Formats: sequence, C-alpha cells, structure tokens
Amino acid sequence: MPALLFRPMRIRTIAALTGAATLLLTGTAQAYPIKDEALTKNKLYASGPLAAADCTEPTVKEGSISSAKKYWTAIHSCLNTVWGEHLKAAGLPFEKPVLKFGRIPKGFCGYDIGKSKSMAYYCDPSKTILAQIGKDWTEDIGDLLLLNVAAEMYGQHVQNLVGINAAYEEAPYANKKELNEQSRRYNLQSECLGGAFLRSVWSSLDRPASDWRDLQSILKNSGDAAGEPRTYGKGGSHVYWAKRGYATGDPASCNTWAASPAKVS
Repeated sequence: MPALLFRPMRIRTIAALTGAATLLLTGTAQAYPIKDEALTKNKLYASGPLAAADCTEPTVKEGSISSAKKYWTAIHSCLNTVWGEHLKAAGLPFEKPVLKFGRIPKGFCGYDIGKSKSMAYYCDPSKTILAQIGKDWTEDIGDLLLLNVAAEMYGQHVQNLVGINAAYEEAPYANKKELNEQSRRYNLQSECLGGAFLRSVWSSLDRPASDWRDLQSILKNSGDAAGEPRTYGKGGSHVYWAKRGYATGDPASCNTWAASPAKVS
C-alpha cells in the first residue's frame, strides 16, 4: 500500500519566493499564533459533535478500480448526509461537492500535481473532488485507506464551506517556512475532520478495532517525502490529528490554527 494519500500544493505555496510573496515580508506577516478568527474561532468549532449515522460500505474487489469508484461514491453519499445534517443544524452553509473520477490534469485548480498512480485533490472554486484511483489503492481491500481519503477530501470541502479555506488563502506569511506551516495546519485539519466523520459512522461499519490501528500505521508512513516542501506534515502529526477527530467526533478538536507549532510539524 502506498504511503501517499495526497499532498496538495497550491500555486500560493510554490510562489513563496515571488515578488508578490516578497511584499509580505514588509510587516504584514501573520506569525504564530494566527489571529484571524475565521481560522481560530470559526463557527464550525462550536457546532458540536457529529451525530452517529449509518453508512454501508460496498465491497471492493482486489485490483478492481471500478469497484473502488463505486465504494467511494457510496461513502461520498454518507459524507453528504452526515455533514449536510450537521452544518445545517448549526446554521452553517452547506452545498454538496461534485465527485469526479479520472486522470488529474497538470495544473488542475492551481495545484502542482504529483506523479503517483493514485491521488485526490479538492478544487475550492468549483467545489469538486477529483480522484485518480490506480490499482495501488485496491491492493489491501480490507483496510480503511479509501474511506479515510474520501473523508479527508470531504474535510477540505467543509473547510471551504465555512470560510476556513478562504481565510487560509489570504493569510499573510513572513517567509517560506511560515507558509509551509500554514499549509500543514490546513492539511492536518482536514485529516482531523475526516477522523470526526469516521467516529460518527464507525459503529455501523462492523469493523474490528484493528482496522483503526492499521489506518494509523498507514498515516504514520504518509508524511512529506524527503526533499519535498513540508506542506503536508509528518506522519506522526497526521496520526495525532486523526485520533483527535476520531476520539470526540467533534470539529472543536480540529482547531489546528490555534495549536502550537510542535503539534503541526
């Protein structure tokens, strides 16, 4: 099973040394702690735990990309139900994202697209999740990888709906190091929101606790690769935030923007 889940890198990220970014070095930097309340005190954190819900997992046949797509589509429906009911009850905006499968084109939505066989990206302007599923994501059909990736990508959609994504895109930064840390806060938060969803549907999945432990092992090996910009976060950090979301099922546990730098490494 590949270690890579997804590593979104926006043009904003790779522009750290451009003239536009250089202008931010003149006194508008937003060093930790981040003060933008759209990030640190977002209404999502006061929305309470996600309600328990039923979610049926279709069978994924080993090596079958088509069955993996059907699986993701079914989980996507569960995500729509759980998050839709939750956000509406909290008086927060909700709109279903578009889910598409296929090869991810170069430059999709301003991302620096990776070269992995399997990867997924969320485009905030079009509210679209685009998943490129290769056979490497269908090798260990009993694990939680596909479920977790689907939940994590949907977490980015939730961030978009409640204004976190927009605030993240506009947050100033002093240098590339700070910019990368902001990217990690964003990615780790979506991991945590995915964990909250897993908690809400876990009792309906009829899975042993060992599956959850196996997922943690996968996440632990999914951090930024050597030589890559540190925009995704260490595997241990992803385990930490996934466990926080899963432990409570509450978005309040996912406030990475108020966490110390050590917790988003």
